[in-house]
Amino acid sequence: MVDSRMGLRFNILACVLLLVKTEGLFVGITYVGNAVAKGAVCLDGSPPAYHLDEGFGTGINSWLVHFEGGGWCNNVTTCLARKNTRLGSSKQMVTQLAFSGILSNRRQFNPDFYNWNRVKIRYCDGASFTGDVQAVNPATNLHFRGARIFLAVMEDLLAKGMKNAENALLSGCSAGGLAAILHCDNFRALLPMGTKIKCLSDAGYFINVNDVSGAPHIRNFFSQVVSLHGSAKNLPFSCISRLNPALCFFPQYVVQQIRTPLFVLNAAYDSWQIKNILAPSVADPRSTWNDCKVDMNNCSPIQLKTMQDFRLHFLSALYKSANSSSKGLYIDSCYTHCQTETQETWFMADSPMLSKTKIAKAVGDWFYDRIPFKKIDCPYPCNPTCPNNVLNQPYHPEKGPRNGSAATEHLILVKWVFCWLIAVQMGLEWA
Repeated sequence: MVDSRMGLRFNILACVLLLVKTEGLFVGITYVGNAVAKGAVCLDGSPPAYHLDEGFGTGINSWLVHFEGGGWCNNVTTCLARKNTRLGSSKQMVTQLAFSGILSNRRQFNPDFYNWNRVKIRYCDGASFTGDVQAVNPATNLHFRGARIFLAVMEDLLAKGMKNAENALLSGCSAGGLAAILHCDNFRALLPMGTKIKCLSDAGYFINVNDVSGAPHIRNFFSQVVSLHGSAKNLPFSCISRLNPALCFFPQYVVQQIRTPLFVLNAAYDSWQIKNILAPSVADPRSTWNDCKVDMNNCSPIQLKTMQDFRLHFLSALYKSANSSSKGLYIDSCYTHCQTETQETWFMADSPMLSKTKIAKAVGDWFYDRIPFKKIDCPYPCNPTCPNNVLNQPYHPEKGPRNGSAATEHLILVKWVFCWLIAVQMGLEWA
Protein backbone atom coordinates (compact mmCIF):
# COMPACT_ATOMS: atom_id res chain seq x y z
CA MET A 1 0.00 0.00 0.00
CA VAL A 2 2.86 2.38 0.92
CA ASP A 3 4.69 1.53 -2.31
CA SER A 4 1.48 2.11 -4.26
CA ARG A 5 0.92 5.52 -2.71
CA MET A 6 4.56 6.47 -3.27
CA GLY A 7 4.22 5.46 -6.90
CA LEU A 8 1.11 7.57 -7.31
CA ARG A 9 2.81 10.56 -5.70
CA PHE A 10 5.76 10.08 -8.05
CA ASN A 11 3.42 10.11 -11.08
CA ILE A 12 1.79 13.34 -9.92
CA LEU A 13 5.18 14.93 -9.30
CA ALA A 14 6.34 13.87 -12.76
CA CYS A 15 3.20 15.41 -14.27
CA VAL A 16 3.83 18.75 -12.53
CA LEU A 17 7.54 18.76 -13.38
CA LEU A 18 6.77 18.13 -17.04
CA LEU A 19 4.34 21.05 -17.02
CA VAL A 20 6.86 23.36 -15.38
CA LYS A 21 9.59 22.17 -17.75
CA THR A 22 7.63 22.94 -20.92
CA GLU A 23 5.59 25.95 -19.79
CA GLY A 24 7.76 27.31 -16.98
CA LEU A 25 8.84 30.63 -18.53
CA PHE A 26 6.71 33.61 -17.59
CA VAL A 27 7.71 37.01 -18.93
CA GLY A 28 6.71 40.37 -17.49
CA ILE A 29 4.82 43.04 -19.38
CA THR A 30 6.31 46.29 -20.67
CA TYR A 31 3.98 49.24 -21.23
CA VAL A 32 5.05 51.76 -23.87
CA GLY A 33 4.00 54.80 -21.88
CA ASN A 34 5.51 57.41 -24.20
CA ALA A 35 3.38 56.05 -27.05
CA VAL A 36 0.26 57.74 -25.64
CA ALA A 37 1.55 61.20 -26.56
CA LYS A 38 1.91 59.96 -30.16
CA GLY A 39 -1.66 58.71 -30.19
CA ALA A 40 -0.46 55.10 -30.36
CA VAL A 41 -3.02 53.55 -28.06
CA CYS A 42 -5.33 50.58 -27.64
CA LEU A 43 -9.04 50.78 -28.40
CA ASP A 44 -9.71 52.26 -24.95
CA GLY A 45 -6.85 54.78 -25.09
CA SER A 46 -4.47 52.80 -22.86
CA PRO A 47 -0.78 52.41 -23.85
CA PRO A 48 0.37 49.49 -26.01
CA ALA A 49 2.34 46.70 -24.42
CA TYR A 50 4.69 43.82 -25.12
CA HIS A 51 6.64 41.10 -23.33
CA LEU A 52 10.41 40.79 -23.89
CA ASP A 53 12.68 37.97 -22.81
CA GLU A 54 16.24 39.08 -23.50
CA GLY A 55 18.60 37.03 -25.61
CA PHE A 56 21.82 35.48 -24.41
CA GLY A 57 25.01 33.91 -25.72
CA THR A 58 25.16 33.73 -29.50
CA GLY A 59 21.59 35.06 -29.74
CA ILE A 60 22.19 38.40 -28.05
CA ASN A 61 21.93 40.31 -31.34
CA SER A 62 19.11 38.26 -32.83
CA TRP A 63 15.46 39.30 -32.50
CA LEU A 64 12.19 37.41 -32.85
CA VAL A 65 9.23 39.80 -32.79
CA HIS A 66 5.87 38.03 -32.57
CA PHE A 67 2.41 39.57 -33.01
CA GLU A 68 -0.36 38.27 -30.78
CA GLY A 69 -3.59 37.30 -32.55
CA GLY A 70 -7.23 37.61 -31.60
CA GLY A 71 -9.60 38.36 -34.49
CA TRP A 72 -10.88 41.80 -35.50
CA CYS A 73 -13.72 44.22 -34.80
CA ASN A 74 -15.71 45.50 -37.76
CA ASN A 75 -18.13 48.04 -36.27
CA VAL A 76 -18.64 50.18 -33.19
CA THR A 77 -20.64 47.46 -31.42
CA THR A 78 -18.00 44.74 -31.82
CA CYS A 79 -15.18 47.16 -30.96
CA LEU A 80 -16.98 48.25 -27.80
CA ALA A 81 -17.30 44.57 -26.88
CA ARG A 82 -13.48 44.29 -27.07
CA LYS A 83 -12.71 47.65 -25.49
CA ASN A 84 -12.68 46.44 -21.89
CA THR A 85 -10.96 43.11 -22.56
CA ARG A 86 -7.32 42.22 -23.13
CA LEU A 87 -7.99 42.63 -26.86
CA GLY A 88 -8.85 46.29 -26.43
CA SER A 89 -7.07 47.50 -23.32
CA SER A 90 -3.62 46.98 -21.82
CA LYS A 91 -5.29 47.51 -18.43
CA GLN A 92 -6.91 44.08 -18.86
CA MET A 93 -3.79 42.19 -19.94
CA VAL A 94 -2.03 39.72 -17.66
CA THR A 95 1.26 41.12 -16.40
CA GLN A 96 3.05 37.76 -16.64
CA LEU A 97 2.70 35.82 -19.90
CA ALA A 98 3.78 32.24 -20.58
CA PHE A 99 6.34 31.86 -23.37
CA SER A 100 6.40 28.49 -25.11
CA GLY A 101 6.89 27.06 -28.59
CA ILE A 102 8.71 29.54 -30.79
CA LEU A 103 9.06 31.83 -27.74
CA SER A 104 10.60 29.19 -25.45
CA ASN A 105 14.04 29.79 -23.94
CA ARG A 106 14.89 26.07 -23.85
CA ARG A 107 17.04 24.69 -26.64
CA GLN A 108 15.39 21.27 -26.48
CA PHE A 109 12.00 22.90 -27.18
CA ASN A 110 13.06 25.70 -29.53
CA PRO A 111 16.36 24.70 -31.14
CA ASP A 112 17.02 27.71 -33.39
CA PHE A 113 15.51 30.70 -31.54
CA TYR A 114 15.77 29.78 -27.85
CA ASN A 115 18.53 32.29 -27.05
CA TRP A 116 17.29 35.16 -29.21
CA ASN A 117 15.62 38.28 -27.86
CA ARG A 118 12.00 37.08 -28.02
CA VAL A 119 9.17 39.60 -28.04
CA LYS A 120 5.43 39.17 -28.00
CA ILE A 121 3.51 42.30 -29.00
CA ARG A 122 0.10 42.39 -27.37
CA TYR A 123 -2.89 42.92 -29.67
CA CYS A 124 -5.38 45.58 -28.63
CA ASP A 125 -6.39 47.53 -31.75
CA GLY A 126 -8.73 45.12 -33.56
CA ALA A 127 -7.35 45.52 -37.09
CA SER A 128 -4.05 43.61 -37.24
CA PHE A 129 -2.03 46.75 -36.42
CA THR A 130 -3.22 48.65 -39.52
CA GLY A 131 -5.68 51.29 -38.30
CA ASP A 132 -5.11 55.03 -38.02
CA VAL A 133 -8.08 57.34 -37.45
CA GLN A 134 -7.26 60.65 -35.79
CA ALA A 135 -10.79 61.51 -34.69
CA VAL A 136 -12.18 59.96 -31.49
CA ASN A 137 -15.90 59.93 -30.87
CA PRO A 138 -16.39 61.06 -27.24
CA ALA A 139 -19.54 58.98 -27.00
CA THR A 140 -17.58 55.73 -27.47
CA ASN A 141 -13.99 56.84 -26.77
CA LEU A 142 -12.81 54.24 -29.30
CA HIS A 143 -9.32 54.73 -30.73
CA PHE A 144 -8.38 53.11 -34.03
CA ARG A 145 -4.59 53.38 -33.95
CA GLY A 146 -3.08 49.98 -34.70
CA ALA A 147 -0.53 51.26 -37.23
CA ARG A 148 0.76 53.77 -34.69
CA ILE A 149 1.08 50.99 -32.13
CA PHE A 150 3.28 49.03 -34.53
CA LEU A 151 5.62 52.00 -35.03
CA ALA A 152 5.72 52.93 -31.33
CA VAL A 153 6.61 49.41 -30.24
CA MET A 154 9.25 49.12 -32.98
CA GLU A 155 10.84 52.40 -31.86
CA ASP A 156 10.95 51.12 -28.28
CA LEU A 157 12.56 47.83 -29.33
CA LEU A 158 15.09 49.56 -31.58
CA ALA A 159 16.17 51.70 -28.63
CA LYS A 160 16.55 48.55 -26.51
CA GLY A 161 19.06 47.00 -28.90
CA MET A 162 17.13 45.85 -31.97
CA LYS A 163 18.96 48.56 -33.95
CA ASN A 164 22.03 46.29 -33.64
CA ALA A 165 20.22 43.18 -34.84
CA GLU A 166 22.20 40.72 -36.94
CA ASN A 167 19.18 38.43 -37.39
CA ALA A 168 15.50 39.34 -37.17
CA LEU A 169 12.29 37.37 -37.67
CA LEU A 170 8.86 39.00 -37.64
CA SER A 171 6.19 36.44 -36.85
CA GLY A 172 2.62 36.21 -35.62
CA CYS A 173 -0.35 33.92 -35.08
CA SER A 174 -3.78 34.29 -36.72
CA ALA A 175 -4.66 38.02 -36.87
CA GLY A 176 -1.04 38.46 -35.78
CA GLY A 177 0.07 36.21 -38.63
CA LEU A 178 -1.80 38.50 -41.00
CA ALA A 179 -0.02 41.48 -39.39
CA ALA A 180 3.33 39.76 -40.01
CA ILE A 181 2.49 39.65 -43.72
CA LEU A 182 1.12 43.18 -43.97
CA HIS A 183 4.05 44.70 -42.04
CA CYS A 184 6.78 42.44 -43.39
CA ASP A 185 8.43 44.98 -45.69
CA ASN A 186 7.82 47.79 -43.15
CA PHE A 187 9.75 45.78 -40.57
CA ARG A 188 12.59 45.30 -43.00
CA ALA A 189 12.74 49.05 -43.69
CA LEU A 190 13.20 49.82 -39.98
CA LEU A 191 16.28 47.65 -39.50
CA PRO A 192 19.86 48.34 -40.62
CA MET A 193 21.23 47.23 -43.95
CA GLY A 194 23.03 43.91 -43.61
CA THR A 195 20.60 42.46 -41.07
CA LYS A 196 19.24 39.06 -42.05
CA ILE A 197 15.48 39.71 -42.00
CA LYS A 198 12.63 37.31 -42.69
CA CYS A 199 8.94 36.97 -41.81
CA LEU A 200 6.77 34.07 -40.64
CA SER A 201 2.99 33.95 -40.82
CA ASP A 202 1.35 31.27 -38.67
CA ALA A 203 -2.34 30.69 -39.51
CA GLY A 204 -2.55 34.16 -41.01
CA TYR A 205 -3.28 33.25 -44.62
CA PHE A 206 -7.00 34.02 -44.65
CA ILE A 207 -8.56 33.43 -48.05
CA ASN A 208 -11.27 35.20 -50.01
CA VAL A 209 -13.92 32.51 -50.43
CA ASN A 210 -17.70 32.38 -50.13
CA ASP A 211 -19.33 30.62 -47.20
CA VAL A 212 -21.52 27.50 -47.47
CA SER A 213 -24.58 29.64 -48.26
CA GLY A 214 -22.77 31.26 -51.18
CA ALA A 215 -22.39 34.63 -49.46
CA PRO A 216 -19.10 36.61 -49.39
CA HIS A 217 -19.15 36.73 -45.57
CA ILE A 218 -15.45 37.25 -44.87
CA ARG A 219 -15.01 39.67 -47.78
CA ASN A 220 -17.77 41.90 -46.42
CA PHE A 221 -16.38 41.59 -42.90
CA PHE A 222 -12.83 42.60 -43.92
CA SER A 223 -14.25 45.50 -45.95
CA GLN A 224 -15.94 46.81 -42.80
CA VAL A 225 -12.74 46.41 -40.76
CA VAL A 226 -10.67 48.34 -43.30
CA SER A 227 -13.26 51.11 -43.54
CA LEU A 228 -13.85 51.53 -39.79
CA HIS A 229 -10.18 51.56 -38.84
CA GLY A 230 -8.95 53.69 -41.74
CA SER A 231 -6.57 50.88 -42.65
CA ALA A 232 -6.30 51.50 -46.40
CA LYS A 233 -3.40 53.96 -46.18
CA ASN A 234 -1.37 51.48 -44.14
CA LEU A 235 -1.84 48.46 -46.39
CA PRO A 236 0.89 47.61 -48.92
CA PHE A 237 0.90 50.24 -51.67
CA SER A 238 1.71 47.60 -54.27
CA CYS A 239 -1.76 46.19 -53.59
CA ILE A 240 -3.95 49.24 -52.93
CA SER A 241 -2.62 50.87 -56.10
CA ARG A 242 -4.19 48.01 -58.08
CA LEU A 243 -7.15 46.75 -56.08
CA ASN A 244 -9.94 47.77 -53.75
CA PRO A 245 -8.19 48.26 -50.36
CA ALA A 246 -10.56 45.76 -48.70
CA LEU A 247 -9.06 43.01 -50.88
CA CYS A 248 -5.59 43.97 -49.66
CA PHE A 249 -6.46 42.58 -46.23
CA PHE A 250 -6.30 39.15 -47.88
CA PRO A 251 -2.73 37.77 -48.14
CA GLN A 252 -3.37 36.22 -51.55
CA TYR A 253 -3.42 39.70 -53.13
CA VAL A 254 -0.40 40.98 -51.20
CA VAL A 255 2.20 38.25 -50.84
CA GLN A 256 3.40 38.23 -54.44
CA GLN A 257 4.72 41.79 -54.09
CA ILE A 258 6.44 41.32 -50.69
CA ARG A 259 10.20 41.69 -51.15
CA THR A 260 11.25 40.25 -47.78
CA PRO A 261 11.55 36.44 -47.52
CA LEU A 262 8.32 35.04 -46.09
CA PHE A 263 7.42 31.63 -44.63
CA VAL A 264 3.73 30.67 -44.70
CA LEU A 265 2.75 28.11 -42.07
CA ASN A 266 -0.90 27.12 -42.27
CA ALA A 267 -3.24 24.18 -42.00
CA ALA A 268 -5.02 23.53 -45.28
CA TYR A 269 -8.10 22.81 -43.16
CA ASP A 270 -7.54 25.74 -40.83
CA SER A 271 -10.07 25.17 -38.04
CA TRP A 272 -10.77 28.87 -37.50
CA GLN A 273 -11.34 29.49 -41.20
CA ILE A 274 -13.61 26.44 -41.46
CA LYS A 275 -15.68 27.69 -38.50
CA ASN A 276 -15.82 31.36 -39.32
CA ILE A 277 -15.21 31.78 -43.05
CA LEU A 278 -16.53 28.59 -44.65
CA ALA A 279 -19.34 27.72 -42.22
CA PRO A 280 -20.05 30.70 -39.95
CA SER A 281 -23.19 30.51 -37.84
CA VAL A 282 -24.92 33.11 -40.00
CA ALA A 283 -24.61 30.74 -42.98
CA ASP A 284 -25.66 27.70 -40.95
CA PRO A 285 -28.84 28.71 -39.04
CA ARG A 286 -29.77 25.09 -38.34
CA SER A 287 -26.33 24.34 -36.86
CA THR A 288 -25.83 21.36 -39.15
CA TRP A 289 -22.08 22.03 -39.17
CA ASN A 290 -21.59 22.14 -35.39
CA ASP A 291 -20.39 18.56 -34.86
CA CYS A 292 -18.24 18.63 -37.97
CA LYS A 293 -16.53 21.86 -36.84
CA VAL A 294 -15.56 20.23 -33.54
CA ASP A 295 -14.10 17.07 -35.06
CA MET A 296 -13.58 16.22 -38.73
CA ASN A 297 -14.46 12.61 -37.94
CA ASN A 298 -18.02 13.84 -37.37
CA CYS A 299 -18.37 15.35 -40.83
CA SER A 300 -20.87 13.93 -43.28
CA PRO A 301 -19.65 12.93 -46.77
CA ILE A 302 -21.11 16.15 -48.17
CA GLN A 303 -19.41 18.25 -45.50
CA LEU A 304 -16.08 16.49 -46.11
CA LYS A 305 -16.44 17.21 -49.82
CA THR A 306 -17.06 20.88 -48.98
CA MET A 307 -13.95 20.95 -46.79
CA GLN A 308 -11.88 19.28 -49.51
CA ASP A 309 -13.10 21.97 -51.90
CA PHE A 310 -12.07 24.60 -49.35
CA ARG A 311 -8.58 23.08 -49.30
CA LEU A 312 -8.41 23.39 -53.09
CA HIS A 313 -9.49 27.05 -52.89
CA PHE A 314 -6.82 27.61 -50.24
CA LEU A 315 -4.09 26.01 -52.36
CA SER A 316 -5.19 27.96 -55.41
CA ALA A 317 -4.91 31.22 -53.47
CA LEU A 318 -1.52 30.09 -52.21
CA TYR A 319 0.02 28.95 -55.49
CA LYS A 320 -0.28 32.41 -57.02
CA SER A 321 1.89 33.88 -54.28
CA ALA A 322 4.42 31.14 -53.57
CA ASN A 323 6.56 31.27 -56.68
CA SER A 324 9.61 32.95 -55.14
CA SER A 325 12.61 30.84 -54.16
CA SER A 326 13.00 32.89 -50.96
CA LYS A 327 9.56 31.90 -49.68
CA GLY A 328 8.89 28.91 -47.45
CA LEU A 329 5.75 26.81 -47.13
CA TYR A 330 4.53 24.37 -44.52
CA ILE A 331 0.92 23.50 -45.36
CA ASP A 332 -0.16 20.49 -43.34
CA SER A 333 -3.50 18.69 -43.40
CA CYS A 334 -4.18 19.08 -39.71
CA TYR A 335 -7.46 20.53 -38.46
CA THR A 336 -5.94 23.20 -36.26
CA HIS A 337 -5.20 26.91 -35.95
CA CYS A 338 -1.86 28.42 -34.87
CA GLN A 339 1.02 25.98 -34.46
CA THR A 340 4.04 28.06 -33.36
CA GLU A 341 2.96 29.21 -29.90
CA THR A 342 2.13 25.89 -28.25
CA GLN A 343 4.93 23.47 -27.48
CA GLU A 344 2.91 20.45 -28.55
CA THR A 345 2.70 21.57 -32.17
CA TRP A 346 5.99 23.49 -32.43
CA PHE A 347 8.57 20.96 -31.26
CA MET A 348 7.86 17.89 -29.16
CA ALA A 349 8.32 14.16 -29.68
CA ASP A 350 4.77 13.77 -30.99
CA SER A 351 4.44 17.10 -32.84
CA PRO A 352 2.85 17.11 -36.30
CA MET A 353 5.20 16.41 -39.19
CA LEU A 354 5.26 17.08 -42.90
CA SER A 355 7.75 15.13 -45.03
CA LYS A 356 9.08 13.73 -41.71
CA THR A 357 9.91 17.29 -40.60
CA LYS A 358 8.55 19.14 -37.57
CA ILE A 359 7.55 22.77 -37.86
CA ALA A 360 10.42 24.13 -35.75
CA LYS A 361 12.99 22.28 -37.88
CA ALA A 362 11.45 23.48 -41.15
CA VAL A 363 11.33 27.12 -40.03
CA GLY A 364 14.86 27.06 -38.61
CA ASP A 365 16.33 25.43 -41.71
CA TRP A 366 14.59 27.99 -43.91
CA PHE A 367 15.66 31.00 -41.83
CA TYR A 368 19.33 29.99 -41.74
CA ASP A 369 19.31 28.90 -45.40
CA ARG A 370 20.33 25.38 -44.47
CA ILE A 371 17.57 23.61 -46.39
CA PRO A 372 14.71 25.27 -48.31
CA PHE A 373 11.29 24.05 -47.23
CA LYS A 374 8.26 24.34 -49.47
CA LYS A 375 5.92 21.41 -48.81
CA ILE A 376 2.16 20.84 -49.09
CA ASP A 377 0.56 17.89 -47.34
CA CYS A 378 -1.68 15.31 -49.01
CA PRO A 379 -5.45 15.63 -48.37
CA TYR A 380 -7.13 14.66 -45.09
CA PRO A 381 -6.97 12.07 -43.55
CA CYS A 382 -3.56 11.03 -44.86
CA ASN A 383 -1.32 12.53 -42.12
CA PRO A 384 -1.31 10.32 -38.99
CA THR A 385 0.66 12.90 -36.99
CA CYS A 386 -2.27 15.35 -37.02
CA PRO A 387 -4.69 15.75 -34.11
CA ASN A 388 -7.82 16.52 -36.13
CA ASN A 389 -10.28 17.60 -33.50
CA VAL A 390 -10.71 20.85 -31.62
CA LEU A 391 -12.21 21.14 -28.16
CA ASN A 392 -12.83 24.87 -28.19
CA GLN A 393 -16.24 26.26 -29.08
CA PRO A 394 -16.97 27.99 -32.40
CA TYR A 395 -15.74 31.58 -32.53
CA HIS A 396 -16.81 34.52 -34.63
CA PRO A 397 -14.52 37.01 -36.42
CA GLU A 398 -15.67 39.90 -34.27
CA LYS A 399 -14.85 37.97 -31.09
CA GLY A 400 -11.58 36.53 -32.25
CA PRO A 401 -10.31 32.97 -32.30
CA ARG A 402 -8.98 31.23 -29.24
CA ASN A 403 -5.37 31.92 -30.12
CA GLY A 404 -2.39 33.92 -29.01
CA SER A 405 -1.92 34.23 -25.29
CA ALA A 406 -5.46 33.00 -24.67
CA ALA A 407 -4.66 29.65 -26.26
CA THR A 408 -1.46 29.31 -24.25
CA GLU A 409 -3.21 30.18 -21.00
CA HIS A 410 -6.06 27.77 -21.83
CA LEU A 411 -3.66 24.93 -22.60
CA ILE A 412 -1.67 25.46 -19.41
CA LEU A 413 -4.90 25.40 -17.38
CA VAL A 414 -5.93 22.15 -19.08
CA LYS A 415 -2.59 20.59 -18.12
CA TRP A 416 -2.90 21.67 -14.49
CA VAL A 417 -6.42 20.26 -14.35
CA PHE A 418 -5.14 17.01 -15.85
CA CYS A 419 -2.53 16.67 -13.10
CA TRP A 420 -5.15 17.51 -10.48
CA LEU A 421 -7.53 14.89 -11.87
CA ILE A 422 -4.83 12.25 -11.54
CA ALA A 423 -4.57 13.10 -7.88
CA VAL A 424 -8.32 13.09 -7.30
CA GLN A 425 -8.85 9.84 -9.18
CA MET A 426 -6.23 8.13 -7.08
CA GLY A 427 -7.77 9.39 -3.86
CA LEU A 428 -4.92 11.71 -2.97
CA GLU A 429 -5.29 15.18 -1.57
CA TRP A 430 -3.86 17.95 -3.78
CA ALA A 431 -1.83 20.22 -1.52
